[in-house]
Amino acid sequence: MSASPDSGLSRTPRTTPPRQLLAELRGPAVVPRPLDARALAALAANPGCKRRAVLDGAGVDKSALAAKLGSPAPFGQSQFAIVRGNSFEAKVKADGGRELLRLIGVEEPVEVSVPDLAAAGPEGRVARTALALREATGAGAWTLLDHPLLALEVAGSPVHLEPDAVVVHPDGGWTVVEIKSFPMIDGSADAAKVGAAARQAAVYVLALERVAARTEGARVAQSVLLVCPKDFSNVPTASVVDVRKQRSVTRRQLDRLTRIDEIARALPEGISFDVVERTAEELTAAVECVPHQYAPECLAACELAFHCRARSREAGAVETLGRSVRGELGGLTTVGTVLAAARGEEGDPEDPAVAALRRARALREEALASAPARTPREVVECPC
Repeated sequence: MSASPDSGLSRTPRTTPPRQLLAELRGPAVVPRPLDARALAALAANPGCKRRAVLDGAGVDKSALAAKLGSPAPFGQSQFAIVRGNSFEAKVKADGGRELLRLIGVEEPVEVSVPDLAAAGPEGRVARTALALREATGAGAWTLLDHPLLALEVAGSPVHLEPDAVVVHPDGGWTVVEIKSFPMIDGSADAAKVGAAARQAAVYVLALERVAARTEGARVAQSVLLVCPKDFSNVPTASVVDVRKQRSVTRRQLDRLTRIDEIARALPEGISFDVVERTAEELTAAVECVPHQYAPECLAACELAFHCRARSREAGAVETLGRSVRGELGGLTTVGTVLAAARGEEGDPEDPAVAALRRARALREEALASAPARTPREVVECPC
C-alpha cells in the first residue's frame, strides 16, 4: 500500500503524556470527536493506515478537515432519514421492549426489566452498564439495556461504544441488537448493508466479551439480532445474523494496529490538525506527514478518502486500481513502472508479474495486428 511521499516521521520521540499529546494534535480548544463502532470497523478493515489511526485516536473531525483541504466527502444522513430511524427505533423498543422480545422469539407476554443506565460521564456510564449486566445475569430474568455504553481498548486508547440495545436472557445469554432503517424485503435485505451492520455489531460483541469475562454465568451470543422495517411498511421484522467471521477478522485486525500514541510521538514537533486555527496549507502539510494506505474501499468508509485518492493518483500509485491489483503486481508500485515493465524497459524478466505483463502486451499487439482495418463511418446528413 502506498504511503505519503514525505512521511516526516521523527526519530526523537516526545515524552508528553498520551492524552495531552493527542489533544495537542487535535487542537486544545477543539472538542474531540468520539470514535464509534462504524468508524472502528472501518479502521479494522484497513489497519495499516496510520493516518486514519492517529486522526481517529486524536478525535479529529475528518469531515471538517477534508473540507478545509478542498476534498469534501459526501458523508452523513439526511435529517429526514435520521428522524425516520429514530422513530422506527422507538417503535421497536416500545412497551418496555415487549415487541423486541417478540422478535427474539418470546411470544407470551413477560415482565421485562429496563434498568436506568444514566451516570456522570462516559466512564460512569460504562461502569453503570457493567453493573446492570451483572445484576441482570444474576436475576435470571429478561432484561433490556437501552443504549448501553461499552468500552474497548484500541491501539492503547479507550474507545466508548453504544449499541442500540443488549438483551439479557434468563439463562445468562447476552444478545446484541442492531436496529436499522433499511428495509428487509421478502425476508432479505441489501447484502452490502447487512455486511456493514454485521461488522459494526462484531465490534459490540468484542466489547461485551470483556464484561462477560468478569461476570459469572454470562455468555455473549456470536450472532446478533438485526431489526429492520418489513417490506415497505414501518412494521419491524428481524433476522439473526452470525457474526463469528466478522468478529474474528475485526479482533485480528485491531490487534495489528500500532499504538496510536507511538504514531503520534513519531510525528515532527509542531504538527497540528486543528481545523479552526490552522490554514489549509498547514493542514495539508500536517496530513502528508502521516503515512496512509489508500484503497478504493476507503471511499465508502473514510471522510479523507478523496484527498488520499488524489495524492495517490498524483504519485501514480497502483493502489488506486484496487487491493487485488496491488497484490498481483508485487514490487511494481506505480503505474509508470507497470507500463515500463510491460514494454520491456524495466523489471526482472524472471518476475512472474513482469512476465505476465509482457505476455499480455504481446497478446494485445498480436490481436490488434490481425484485426481488419477500420473504415471511417459514412456521415449521413440529417434531412432536416
